[in-house]
Parts: sequence; structure tokens; C-alpha cells
Amino acid sequence: MKTLGLIGGMSWESTAIYYRLLNEGARARLGGLHSASLLMRSFDFAQIEAMQSAGDWAAADAALVEAGRRLTQAGADALVICANTMHRCAPAIEASGAAPLIHIADATAAALKAAGVGRPALFATRYTMEEPFLRERIAEKADAEIIIPSKDHRDAIHRVIYEELCRGVVSPASKRAFLKIVEDVRKDGADGVILGCTEIGMLLKAGDIDLPLFDTAAIHVEACLDYALGGAR
Repeated sequence: MKTLGLIGGMSWESTAIYYRLLNEGARARLGGLHSASLLMRSFDFAQIEAMQSAGDWAAADAALVEAGRRLTQAGADALVICANTMHRCAPAIEASGAAPLIHIADATAAALKAAGVGRPALFATRYTMEEPFLRERIAEKADAEIIIPSKDHRDAIHRVIYEELCRGVVSPASKRAFLKIVEDVRKDGADGVILGCTEIGMLLKAGDIDLPLFDTAAIHVEACLDYALGGAR
């Protein structure tokens, strides 16, 4: 089993999901008392969020590169950023000489392609929806057109992520609002929905809508397990 170096705490709510799913997945694939071999650097998210809000991505790059370097020195065979938005720092990590990065966009694109979904809507933080770093990589690798919700919907999604989900709050009212957004993007031609923030899976589940739902945290975990366990099932 290879060791994964998790760069987490962004927020810890979704990092806890990664930890649980990685260990459950290792046990399901290998049986018995097996669990995942993991190292972790968990950030104080308030510090990371301040960098995001200020647009200080150079500081964010430096912080995540240092995390990747330390995890590599500690024995990580591959790195995992347990967040979508912070994949904005992926090029800096990939250029740093640290252990290889298992990229969430590549795993998501493979899932879209396997499902035959070509016009998915992207629900995520404002940074991920409005900037090209993730959606363009997904679009290119999946040969897909990514639909972005309207500005009002983007603002609502972003607010729920930061003011509720990252604080562990799962609101029925917010779930209803998200379901309304799903209906609106369906009218715009969406044939699937990407949960492009690793916390949104706390709010929306596959059975909640009748479009294919792509939970990037769960998809990313499966790609990580494939790497760590050599595809063992």
C-alpha cells in the first residue's frame, strides 16, 4: 500500500469526509482490519480563507507547496489536496518537485466521460466557478462544456459553502435553494451536476435529483485508492 499525503483543513469538514472514505475504501477493497496509509497537514482554514478573500494566491501557493514538501519528506508517495478551490495551487505544487499530485479535476473528468455527460453544471465556490483553473481542465479532459450558474445563484452557492457547510451547518432551506438551482441549470441544458466543492456532498446526495450527480470528494477518493492500492478491489 502506498502512503497518501493529505493537504486538508480547507475546510476540516470535508477533510473528515476524505479521511473516513479513504479508510472505508481501503477496508472494503482489502478486507479485515485494513485501513489507508495516510499522512496529513491540516491548515487553520481561517488563514487560508483570508488569503482567498485578499486574492493573495502567491501566499496560498507558498503555504501548500511547503505542506507538500513536508509530507513528501515524511514519506508520502503522492499528494492529495482535499478541496477543489485550493487546486488553484496545483501548478505550484506540481512544479515544486514534491511527490506527484492526484488531481481532482482529472478524476472528475474521467467520471464524466465514463457516464457520457457532456454539459454538466458546476456548483462550487465563486473562485472555482468563475476562474478557469478547474473547469477548463475538466472540460478539456472530459470533452465537455461546463455550465456555470447565474451570478445570483453563484453568490448563493458561495454563501452557503462558507457560512454554513464549512461550519458544519446543513440547512434544509439551503438544500431547497440548491434544488431550485438544479432545476434552473437543467433549463439551461445541463445533463449533470458537478459538486465542485468538497463540502456540497454534505447537502446534496445522488437521490435528491434526477440528473447524474458527481460528488468530487467521493470521486477523488476512489482515484486516490486506485493509486494507493494499485487498483485492488
